[in-house]
Amino acid sequence: MELKTTKLITAILPKGRALAVVDRLEHEKQLTTANFNFARGMGKLTPAKYRGVGEQSEKEVLTVVVEESQADDVFEYIYNVAEINRPHGGIIYMQSLMQSTSFVLPETVSEEH
Repeated sequence: MELKTTKLITAILPKGRALAVVDRLEHEKQLTTANFNFARGMGKLTPAKYRGVGEQSEKEVLTVVVEESQADDVFEYIYNVAEINRPHGGIIYMQSLMQSTSFVLPETVSEEH
């Protein structure tokens, strides 16, 4: 098991945007270490009259683990593909991981019963 120096890139995106980013990461960057889940929240600039619990909006939280050497490139790629530069486009940040291990699916799966 090989330990690698890696970084975790996290993007909080508007609902409906993460799946397309994950798909492009797989096909254009050959990255299979992306995942996303759902969350609820509101922006800092949401007016006080809309800050009730029922007024929160759904978000998607995209996470990608990448080798340190490719982290800046993937960060910029996600920033552009997810359109984070647009108003209400989301937020993206990156942090170092102490260590991580590669997880690779086998080429074929035997059907043992």
